[in-house]
Amino acid sequence: MDSAVISLLGAFLLSIIGLFVFIWSLRKGLLVENPTAASVIFARGEVGRVDDPALREEGQRELQQAAHPEPLPHTDPTDLQARVVADQSTAFPVFMFAAFACFWLLLGSMAGLTASIKLHAPDWLVQQPWLTFGRIRTVHLQAVLYGWITNAAIGMILWLLPRLLRTHLHGAVWTLLGGALINTGIAAGVGAIAAGWSDGMEYLEIPWQVGLFIVAGFVMIILPVLYTLVNRKTEHLYVSAWYMVAGLLWITLLYLVAKLPGVHTGVQQATMNWWFGHNVLGLWFTPVSVGAIYYFLPKIIGRPVRSYNLSILGFWTLAFFYGQVGGHHLIGGPVPGWLITLSIVQSLMMVIPVIAFTINMGLTLQGRMHLGRWSPTLRFMMFGGLMYMASSLQGSMEALRSVNAVAHFTHYTVGHAHLGAYGFVSMVLFGAIYFMMPRVLNWEWPFPKLITVHFWLSAIGIGIYFTSLTIGGWMQGTAMLDPARAFMESVTLTIPYLQWRSIGGGLLVLSHLVFVGHFMAMALRFGPMRTGAALFGARHHLEPVYGK
Repeated sequence: MDSAVISLLGAFLLSIIGLFVFIWSLRKGLLVENPTAASVIFARGEVGRVDDPALREEGQRELQQAAHPEPLPHTDPTDLQARVVADQSTAFPVFMFAAFACFWLLLGSMAGLTASIKLHAPDWLVQQPWLTFGRIRTVHLQAVLYGWITNAAIGMILWLLPRLLRTHLHGAVWTLLGGALINTGIAAGVGAIAAGWSDGMEYLEIPWQVGLFIVAGFVMIILPVLYTLVNRKTEHLYVSAWYMVAGLLWITLLYLVAKLPGVHTGVQQATMNWWFGHNVLGLWFTPVSVGAIYYFLPKIIGRPVRSYNLSILGFWTLAFFYGQVGGHHLIGGPVPGWLITLSIVQSLMMVIPVIAFTINMGLTLQGRMHLGRWSPTLRFMMFGGLMYMASSLQGSMEALRSVNAVAHFTHYTVGHAHLGAYGFVSMVLFGAIYFMMPRVLNWEWPFPKLITVHFWLSAIGIGIYFTSLTIGGWMQGTAMLDPARAFMESVTLTIPYLQWRSIGGGLLVLSHLVFVGHFMAMALRFGPMRTGAALFGARHHLEPVYGK
């Protein structure tokens, strides 16, 4: 039995186990609507209070007035103090991961813009081998997926879990070691790819010898996370913790299996490659980002999630259906027909967790969508949630053979990938960082208007990027399918759309310069000071009223 079939059977068995756990939870009544579970992210007396640390006091008052002008009871100082303790224990690891994420974001987006320009100006920057399209595009991919998104996601997980579990982070030093190993692996991998040493598989280009550092780093982070989970001080495990702990376990297993040397060869290697390639989005980036929205969005507007059952349904259906989705990238390839059909069916079934999430967030935001005018963090979360729905539904349709026949091997799929990885995942992570850092650094964002500038540059940039590649890619696909048209016609007709892609990419790079510059200004202690769990501040200044 070959390795690809073993991997697929393993994922299938995990889905079956998950199904039985789901049935068991129904029998135990764990999915009976539970308002208490939905409110576990709030301190006593906190429901109704808005919270966006990206705003200063005046902005917080305006947001509160717009959301809930009536007087509210006082919050419980004991609950708030537990939150301060949690923030203290995670401050330095979270800052480290956020700083690494900012570095890789700039490097990766610069490399991406360079690769984008080369598509319509192929003779630009060809003097050095590492600047050729094949290498610089792959550098962009590794730096953004593993450098930016993975570092930002881990930082958010480490900050959020102790808050949800109402305890401090156990073994924080191990997370620092894990972060050092992961970023050492990313740096070595990017350098190896630039020098021409690559494993040559999509999303798995980093040589397996270097990938060992990344796997070891994930293990170093998982151990303290699980130990913190075991020693939690809350009775109920909020759904965000489900998503984030599962995501950490999934990505470690996925990367380990995909990087096993000498095991995957030939057609089985291609099957494994897309099993990993799609799952790195669906079982790592997606659960972490969805879990973040389930925390930050209700927290900002001061209202518990409308249906806790829908949030649990979304988690389990994501776990059930996503494992085999990647096979639709191999339509037309020399792989078994049942594998392709299974992948298409599971891709379409993914509408269930997406619709469950969309309905839940829509009902939770009902009557409070206007708060996005005041809250910059809410703006990022709302945009990310909307793009999750759009990119997921588009992906399900793209898996159909009739759509795939046109879209496959075109720029259309590149636009779709960026809608998910940037419009959804990155925008959620931006919002999370804007929420977390004032609590981590004991310092306000010094120039709040830059947050708005960053949002609109990113939103307009990804809008131009996605629209141009969607239209140009579809036209490219129809031209390639027309036997009466020369192949070069399908290439030349994409040039204007690729130029628009570079314009959109340029706006994204500009937005990243604004974001990272603002982050550095905050880290260097510009602007007014606020009380709270500080990274560099004196501990005796902490106040229990901090950290709504």
